[in-house]
Amino acid sequence: MLARRVLAVSLFALLATQRPAAADYETALLPPVLVKGETPHTVPLAERMAQLHVPGVSMAYIHDGKIAWARTYGVTKIGGPAVTPETLFQAASISKPVAALAVLHLAQDGKLDLDRDVNSYLKSWKVPETEFTARKKVTLRELLSHTAGLTVHGFAGYERGTPLPNLTQMLDGEPPANSAPIRVEAEPGSRWRYSGGGYVVTRQLLEDVTGIPFPKLMQDLVLGPIGMTRSSYEQPLPAERRAEEAMAYDSDGKEIAGGPHIYPEMAPDGLWTTPSDLARYAIEVQKSLTGKANHVLSQPMTREMLKPGQNNWGLGPEIEPGGFFWHTGGNEGFRCELIASENGEGVVIMTNGDQGGDLMAEISRTLAHDHGWSAFEPAERETVQLDKAVMQRYAGYYRIGRYTIAEATLDQGALYLKVPGEAKARIYPASEREWFFTDINGGATFNPDAKGTETAMMVHFPHGDAPARRIDAARARQVQDELATKIKSQAQDPASEAALRRHVAELQAGEPDYSKMASGLAEVVRDQLPDLKGTMQSLGPLKSITFTGVDEDGGDLYKLTFEHGEIGWHILVDLRGKTESLGFI
Repeated sequence: MLARRVLAVSLFALLATQRPAAADYETALLPPVLVKGETPHTVPLAERMAQLHVPGVSMAYIHDGKIAWARTYGVTKIGGPAVTPETLFQAASISKPVAALAVLHLAQDGKLDLDRDVNSYLKSWKVPETEFTARKKVTLRELLSHTAGLTVHGFAGYERGTPLPNLTQMLDGEPPANSAPIRVEAEPGSRWRYSGGGYVVTRQLLEDVTGIPFPKLMQDLVLGPIGMTRSSYEQPLPAERRAEEAMAYDSDGKEIAGGPHIYPEMAPDGLWTTPSDLARYAIEVQKSLTGKANHVLSQPMTREMLKPGQNNWGLGPEIEPGGFFWHTGGNEGFRCELIASENGEGVVIMTNGDQGGDLMAEISRTLAHDHGWSAFEPAERETVQLDKAVMQRYAGYYRIGRYTIAEATLDQGALYLKVPGEAKARIYPASEREWFFTDINGGATFNPDAKGTETAMMVHFPHGDAPARRIDAARARQVQDELATKIKSQAQDPASEAALRRHVAELQAGEPDYSKMASGLAEVVRDQLPDLKGTMQSLGPLKSITFTGVDEDGGDLYKLTFEHGEIGWHILVDLRGKTESLGFI
């Protein structure tokens, strides 16, 4: 899915209020960037849960190869019971590294070859041949490490009570599947591209080779031997276990309609589990690496699993410097993270809110700072001292895109950025021109004209850069008035419908015209094009397009009806005729 507000959302994320210092993650969650020599601004866990609309958090901490503690916060359901260590959460994509253990177990027993053409194992379905497989065949090693060139990044799940696709329908993107066909669109082994689709192929292969349904296979080969007694890949979870589930919530704190979604793909996203059970997975890997357990994998195969390949990915988990293996997960209404070191340390965090990703990152980096996990600690940066007169030159209004106005102000010797309706956020000087934020890994570069006056600012975000042109106060008010007028009138932009029709056609063809997009949006589309193309093609021909209104960013909203479905879109076209933001809603 495209980022809906590529520029504005990232800017708003910077604008968090300053907070008092405290002692640990329960009372003092750390920002992503620390200023050397300054006490960091922190926030209590309970306050952050409320801000992010995350009802419940469950955690397990690993020390010296054992579960040192399991702690829970909040509730399974708003107005319902408290989260306990036994509450089940969806592991989402952390299902992948756990599923990978089954493949590696069969490989070490000689029943699978990690480097053999997977079609030699597949029986009920085959990876369709393309121009890319004509040069090189797909292997299990590539499926597990996201280098097979396969499409479909992730899956949306299915509301309870709706028709569920079978495995072949999911692989081929046929109704009632709501995902695109899983196909090879790059030469296998040539590059890294995250693919949940590859793990659906892996599931089909495991079932074809063993003749055992995937949930039972995982129970017999992995979950049972490790002692993950509360975990299951059954989708949906049996009715008698529904009371153990945490409810899923969206980013606004609203309950996901129908309850937690069903993920029939299973291998890439279907594991129901607890932090303590996922900690047992991590501990099993840690002990197998040293030859102390080996209930599922031998020491040599564990080493093979944790060997970093393209993009530092192993055979299942991602690998970080310093001997860490880790993975994150995100299903509708659930976010989770597993971090473990080869020397017996780690943490598992599970949440039941769509903004839980921000929360778990804050918890894990605070723990990392406390325990010296360098790969996950907050960055630390130094500042320089600047004269007040130098800093005053930067004060003023800067326009980002069509309607976003950033105001830089000097307050008691510090420079802040502010957008309407948000708190101001401090930026820190690394040099006279280069500045950084503490609430994200980003910053800003001020650019002078020939006279030395700052006329532009480039804002740096983790996903890319956003140019901002300096304007005077009168023009800033005019732009804000233009936005307010458009929202009040709910008037359609004359250019937006034609632009949206063009983007839809180009995405279905897999040939976007990046020159018609703002730079930030073009970067997102380039990165996600294979999945976007597959999703758009699975919808079929466009039948109708209906304008439905204007959102709070000034973008136009549309309902698009395709041959195989209906979807809402947001689009904002800038004054140059380029699309500034675009995305599904």
